[in-house]
Amino acid sequence: MLFGESETVELKEVVVDDIKKEIMRCLNQELTFEAAKKEFVIRNVEFGPQQMRTLKLIDQDNLYTNAGLLLSDQCVHTIKVAVFQGTDQTVFKDRREFTGSLLQQMNEVYDFIDFHNQTRATIEKLYRIDVRDYPEIAVREALLNLLVHRDYSFSASALISIYANRIEFVSIGGLMPGIDLEDIMLGISVCRNQDLANVFYRLHLIEAYGTGMGKIMRAYESMEEKPSIETTRNAFKIILPNINAKYETGNVSAPKDESIKSSAVRGEKSLSNEERVLEYAQSHGTITRNDVIELLEVSTSTASRVIRKMVKSNLLKRNGKARSTYYTVIQ
Repeated sequence: MLFGESETVELKEVVVDDIKKEIMRCLNQELTFEAAKKEFVIRNVEFGPQQMRTLKLIDQDNLYTNAGLLLSDQCVHTIKVAVFQGTDQTVFKDRREFTGSLLQQMNEVYDFIDFHNQTRATIEKLYRIDVRDYPEIAVREALLNLLVHRDYSFSASALISIYANRIEFVSIGGLMPGIDLEDIMLGISVCRNQDLANVFYRLHLIEAYGTGMGKIMRAYESMEEKPSIETTRNAFKIILPNINAKYETGNVSAPKDESIKSSAVRGEKSLSNEERVLEYAQSHGTITRNDVIELLEVSTSTASRVIRKMVKSNLLKRNGKARSTYYTVIQ
């Protein structure tokens, strides 16, 4: 529950109590909303005093609420993301803690996961087929679930762990009283943070309560391994299997075909788009957007997106202006 929980009350009372505490005045009234304003502008949604009042970010006395705190730049809750080598937590490859407005955390965490969501390329006859480790829609819905349904009365960070064979999204706060796992899988949802969910709905990030798990399962509909859910009294975990893990671990052999085709498959699958861009930039000294388009065989918008993420992640440095823009590797 948001900002407090009583395990002995009935479901209806729990939800009402959540709503009351979500709109209670925040202790910190020195809040700013720069990240939230940017997100609202991007999505063509007004974000003025009237809209903040409608969304219950401020109350009738123009004071910030607890819901407002979550969207503010001063939000005290964080998300920790770790990348591990192999299938356990023995060796760290990378780790980050994301802070600020929940909307800022949403974007930065998604970009971080997307950077590590590699692409495996295979050749079938004359066609090249690219398959990412994790369906983007499944990652998106799992992340939104973690943000919207989290219990913000706990100070502990939400956790996302990326392994060689899976991603785990651990949200603080178990199932709402009166709801069990079977209900969730059927699309039944009792929202813990209704005002926060309404903000995400206004921004067209979520469509309706209870649709997220269905989207995640449909993303894996044709896959052998399916997502799974684990719950405890105070935690909710979504596990997304890595679609390409079976190829990397040698559990499935490459398709039998002429040796030149098999060699192409082996050579293509090991590098992600970002790694291929880095390799090119290192060997040539610089790289341009047109180089990326030709190298990855992608559209202009996709090439620009890859470059922006790499610049934001301090992997590439932008040089020059307009048509003379080129990128170099940051040492």
